[in-house]
Amino acid sequence: MDEVKKIVNDIKARIIKPIYFFIGEEAYYIDRLSEYIEKSVLTEEERGFNQMVMYGKESTIEDIISNAKRYPMMAEHQVIIVKEAQHLAKSIDKLIPYVENPQVTTVLVFCFKYSKLDKRKKIFKLIQKHGVLFESKKLYDNQIPDWIRKVLLGSGYSITPKAAILLAEFLGNDLGKIHNELEKLKIVISKSQEITPEVIEQNIGISKDYNNFELKKALGERNVIKVTRILNYFAQNPKDNPFVVTITLLHSFFTQLLQYHGMNDHNPKSVASVLGIHPFFVTEYQIAAKNYPMKKVSSIIADLRELDIKGKGVGANLEPKELLKELLIKIM
Repeated sequence: MDEVKKIVNDIKARIIKPIYFFIGEEAYYIDRLSEYIEKSVLTEEERGFNQMVMYGKESTIEDIISNAKRYPMMAEHQVIIVKEAQHLAKSIDKLIPYVENPQVTTVLVFCFKYSKLDKRKKIFKLIQKHGVLFESKKLYDNQIPDWIRKVLLGSGYSITPKAAILLAEFLGNDLGKIHNELEKLKIVISKSQEITPEVIEQNIGISKDYNNFELKKALGERNVIKVTRILNYFAQNPKDNPFVVTITLLHSFFTQLLQYHGMNDHNPKSVASVLGIHPFFVTEYQIAAKNYPMKKVSSIIADLRELDIKGKGVGANLEPKELLKELLIKIM
């Protein structure tokens, strides 16, 4: 996020580069940065003659260079945004002569999504020299709650750790999807109101009591009654609580618990760092470790792998309700 802020702040300060190349597996920042350039470099009056959007599927590198070499009309810059630029991957090296000597009055933006970066290529080294090269990397699942907190904090809002985890587990790691839900929340709550699981349940429809987060906690505590209630709720609402997602999250939880057992230092800060979790949740792992010895945890992980295969229809054709019942028996 710091790199994104620097790009935005430089543009605000009118430190504008002739080439911006946004590449990466995470589309969210690529879209946000290109949208910012589209709205900020030129005035509304200047855009009519000096702003163009091209698409990689419909354009060639030669077309793009030809347009980039034009001069702006009654403006300091012209802006050309190439969306879906990943479709130009095979011919991207043809851009090298232009990058070596770019048109300084043109702001050329490439949105190269869903791709990794080979920094050894000459084209990328040249872009770094003459323009801005930004790689938008996919966040790990355990980084999402902190990302949610920082995004909200930047807008003057606050969220509890539990609520951030709840959002992350329900919405996954699609930052665009999460952003949209956060924007909805901002409409209905004030900045003075902290976002809690109750607020999320009321406005987004995620149950604060029956979700994978509460299931992990109940399993860690060996709370059979609560686990049973949650699994029954999941069985009645399979579309909102896919079995494969539940299995994946539980597999991650028990794998982390196995890591916890293998640690010599159980200081909360060390545990949070090694497991990649918020310090707020360390207590849950401490409790779970007492209820599940290392040997039992290893056995549960093996059982979860077997259930994951069954959940995908391999070797068994069980309904979600039956799979959840088997899950309860295997673990508890």
